[in-house]
Amino acid sequence: MFAERLRQRLLMQRQAGLHRNPPEATARDGKYLFFGNRKVLNFSSNDYLGLGASPKLREKVAANFRRYGTSSSSSRLVSGHYALISRAEEAYARHFGYDEALFFPSGYQANLGVISALFAQGDTVIFDKHIHASSVKGMALSKAEFLGYRHNSMSHLRKRLEARKDDQAGVVTESLFSMDGDFLDVEGIRKLKREHGFLCIVDEAHAFGALGENGRGIARTVADVAVGTFGKALGLFGAFALLPAGYKEYLFNFCSPLIYSTTLPEAHAASALDLLEILGDSDAERDSLRRISVLMREALRGEGFHVGGDAHIIVVEIGDEARAAAVSRGLFEGGVFVFPARYPTVPMGRAILRIGMTARHREQDVSFFVDALKGVYARTQPESR
Repeated sequence: MFAERLRQRLLMQRQAGLHRNPPEATARDGKYLFFGNRKVLNFSSNDYLGLGASPKLREKVAANFRRYGTSSSSSRLVSGHYALISRAEEAYARHFGYDEALFFPSGYQANLGVISALFAQGDTVIFDKHIHASSVKGMALSKAEFLGYRHNSMSHLRKRLEARKDDQAGVVTESLFSMDGDFLDVEGIRKLKREHGFLCIVDEAHAFGALGENGRGIARTVADVAVGTFGKALGLFGAFALLPAGYKEYLFNFCSPLIYSTTLPEAHAASALDLLEILGDSDAERDSLRRISVLMREALRGEGFHVGGDAHIIVVEIGDEARAAAVSRGLFEGGVFVFPARYPTVPMGRAILRIGMTARHREQDVSFFVDALKGVYARTQPESR
């Protein structure tokens, strides 16, 4: 019974153009990926500063694991509460301008754990409809009432806030949206926060490291709680939550993913401390990332593509799910790897190519990508009826 149901659901995914079957990369070399003997230029990475492929960071991380070992071997609440981890968390809180910080094994766990623990039945959580799935899952687990507002629409958010019946409200949003590539309306949120006094949780996963002074992101003036990840611009793995005073103790006692997960090892904390020093010296990479991202947007628009994105996440509108997958396959055959975001990652019928720019990309890479996309896009044009 179960096997047949799974088979039918997979068949329906294929027929709808939504089937996922990612190719297996065999090696990585900076901005390139290898799939067997095929070398492709990677535009699907979140390694925005190029640190994930940095020999310097690799050496530091390797040395830390040699010194401290490979595992903490328990959760924080059993025997994994190492002083080095707490010291690293304190350093991250200081760097980003918060009172406290808490490390998590993944960004998904951080969003799910923080939101599900901080809100409860009787609260109202109002969220941008384009937030990450992990945040949505956290709201569902919290048992709070949650209401969406149109993406980045401050007028709709205002209506939601004015209509609520309780005094316990939260707003959940992102600073750089992962599938739209646009910035949060920080000034709009700030104005509404002054008027309504809500708790604001901002996912800065795609901004930390890459945007703001020394990579501090863009939403500190409005975010009571911010969630970041080590796995994107910071080039490592795991995640962190930045918190007001007292929240860390609360999460130690009520955050299920933290309580029941083996904590990241001491070697990770040591590597996280090394990263703060590297981030402070990465202005050149951030500037290179900004310039190459502008160049890509302008080049794509110059060829008539419908393009979105305010920074290093660039969106090319395709529409049809099957065509988006076909364009991605065609680009791969031509030496370019790019992610086709389809439902349910984006709304049905609004499939996109989601381009991740990095500081390692150069002008010739942009030209290569745009030329390849022009050819594949023309070949996949639906026949008129």
